[in-house]
Amino acid sequence: MTSRCYTTPLMAEYRVKTKSRLIDYLKEAGYTGTKIKQLLKHRAVDVNGRMIKTHGCLLQPDDIVTVRKGTREPDPAQLTGLKIVHEDDSIIVVEKASGLLTIASQAERVNTAYYRLNEFLRLRTSGSDERIFIVHRLDRDTSGLLVFAKSEKVKRQLQDNWKEVKKRYCAIVEGKPKKNEGEIESRLSETKSLKVYSAPNSNEAKLSKTGYRVVKSGLNYSLLDLILETGRKNQIRVHLSDIGHPVAGDKKYGAKTNPFNRLGLHAYLLEFKHPVSGELISFKSKMPGAFERAV
Repeated sequence: MTSRCYTTPLMAEYRVKTKSRLIDYLKEAGYTGTKIKQLLKHRAVDVNGRMIKTHGCLLQPDDIVTVRKGTREPDPAQLTGLKIVHEDDSIIVVEKASGLLTIASQAERVNTAYYRLNEFLRLRTSGSDERIFIVHRLDRDTSGLLVFAKSEKVKRQLQDNWKEVKKRYCAIVEGKPKKNEGEIESRLSETKSLKVYSAPNSNEAKLSKTGYRVVKSGLNYSLLDLILETGRKNQIRVHLSDIGHPVAGDKKYGAKTNPFNRLGLHAYLLEFKHPVSGELISFKSKMPGAFERAV
């Protein structure tokens, strides 16, 4: 038997009469099993002022159960250019579209993956104080997988172990490399105009390594599978330009063609140990169809 204390447009509050499991209590109050899962996932249920995450929570007589009604699925406009691949209490993995910044720049503050995800979390549940922390970045015109942390501690843990994270990309490059596979190594530096370049004689430049394998070649383009051994800014783009096969659409680093009206680079795999459970987790993103058609 449930006893409702009061209801507002944003909240319902109940006083427990008899000992019960939370899921059974909420079902008796009229919530479906699916709705209860959504409420718990979005942190919209409190017991005596404490947020509850599991439906098996045992309720005692006179406990106060609060259900916030602001929970809703994200407005598509809030997540334009993003697709959530995985979310738990520690991390959120998304697929970013080409053309969207990872974080704000001097010229753009709002149209970024970071801003849109924060808005999604803020609006998903009324009163939510969830936020995300940046772990790594993708270039504006590179599509693919990004992971964000849900706490400063998890962010630091992921970044401290970032060298152990497996990161793979696929790229459409102009022409066909002479070797079907190899490793490109150089020291990268950056100009004042923010263009990265290989600087073999610089002691300050950072050592960078990119492994590649030719998957398929056509008349004008080749599809490459790439693995980052280091993660420098614009690393893949500079290295492929260095061997005479720039990424298609990458005018900044010497490409002469732009068959996709975007950069031909996609981050398709992330694999790492979960920062809390220690379990090895892997995420894959499908290669854009236009890439395969090009070869």
